[in-house]
Amino acid sequence: MTQPPCPRCGNSELKRIFSTFSLQKTYRDVYEDILSDRELTQGMLRDDPRAMAEWNKRMSGDEKSPPEYEEMTERMERGEWPVAQIEEKRKEFSGQGESKPKID
Repeated sequence: MTQPPCPRCGNSELKRIFSTFSLQKTYRDVYEDILSDRELTQGMLRDDPRAMAEWNKRMSGDEKSPPEYEEMTERMERGEWPVAQIEEKRKEFSGQGESKPKID
């Protein structure tokens, strides 16, 4: 059987190359993994910041966090709650951190 020529260069000696692929878990699979990890769930119940950092890591699939969250995550991994940063982000997301024009 003759191989069809490459539409770009016309070469008929084509070789099939397989690329790598990624298989990601569903959120349900991730939740089940988290819930089956007794140490992690106990840490979350105790409000351990290290457990929350681990939960976040698993939920994000080890994707790199945005720079504004890296410091918070690092502090939580050390066992600290970055309260001021968390409150600032909460206000930002809820719209409370923005200055609103006064209506007279």
